[in-house]
Amino acid sequence: MNSKYLAEFLGTFWLVLGGCGAAVLAAKFPQVGIGFMGVALAFGLTVLTMAYAVGHISGGHFNPAVTTGQLVAGRIDTLDALWYVAAQVLGGIAGAAVLAMIASGASGFDLVASGFAANGYGAHSPGGYRLGAAFLSEFVMTFFFLIVILGSTSRRAPTGFGPLAIGLALTLIHLISIPVTNTSVNPARSTGPALFVGGWALQQLWLFWVAPLAGAIVAGIVWRLFEGGAAPASGDERQRARLKDT
Repeated sequence: MNSKYLAEFLGTFWLVLGGCGAAVLAAKFPQVGIGFMGVALAFGLTVLTMAYAVGHISGGHFNPAVTTGQLVAGRIDTLDALWYVAAQVLGGIAGAAVLAMIASGASGFDLVASGFAANGYGAHSPGGYRLGAAFLSEFVMTFFFLIVILGSTSRRAPTGFGPLAIGLALTLIHLISIPVTNTSVNPARSTGPALFVGGWALQQLWLFWVAPLAGAIVAGIVWRLFEGGAAPASGDERQRARLKDT
């Protein structure tokens, strides 16, 4: 496997295992549960740590929406983008599989009844938010996530701080939107748990592909306006180079 795609697989694996794992295993742990704030921090830390670990290899996307935004912004070519997305989805499924095996080691654990950190709206939203609110939340949060990513990895941004800004942005996004949808902004993160929960989670999965991808596309278009409408000559190599400097 190409090292870039392996890096994307491992990064997304770690994101799902770390972020969803915090939600499933630690959020409501008796007396010392980490709650929403802990889960938000866990998601941010997964991206932060893997961006520093393998960002210099692949650019550190770990998310089909991020790859889509990078594609629209002209930082990655179409073939690479397709392979990135495939690696990310497989990584998300593998991370969810390992988490399911760990969680099932507790007596009485019911994977489906637990919700398994799956994303949802309506009756399956933590706060009971309807479809329209869930879609808007995922769209806007992903849009701003991509703006932070594209901006913090720009050639004009301070060197070395990209992963930190991106990790903190993802933490903030979760602090805002966990009550709305359990926070996706990442179709691969949503797909892994949904496959194990089945039923409603698979029926609602479409939103957690469509809304994040739409937000990412708009962010990519906006960023090209910021850059004067011209795609960077070196494509994704420039982003990897900036992360390598960290």
